[in-house]
Amino acid sequence: MIKKIKDKLLFIIPILLILYFILNLLGGNRGLFSYFEKRNYLNNFKNEEKLIKQEIEELEKSNILLSDNLDTDYIEILLRDKFLLGKKGETVYIIKNE
Repeated sequence: MIKKIKDKLLFIIPILLILYFILNLLGGNRGLFSYFEKRNYLNNFKNEEKLIKQEIEELEKSNILLSDNLDTDYIEILLRDKFLLGKKGETVYIIKNE
């Protein structure tokens, strides 16, 4: 009887160990699925970083135009865009693309 149990244990234990390692390889915090998920997060963060850097560059350019030496043409463009202002006798048309 003990010999039968030992024979079965010699067969069951390696199978359980193999299943354990396969499950940990695929799942868990360091598994294959987690790796792909973390790689996806990293790509998203890199894209967000590029967008934020572009936005910072645009803000720096506009800040340079509004620094000590004021560029009146740029200020006029800003006023026309933000407040829809025009010159006297000028007709302003707004074209909306839908």
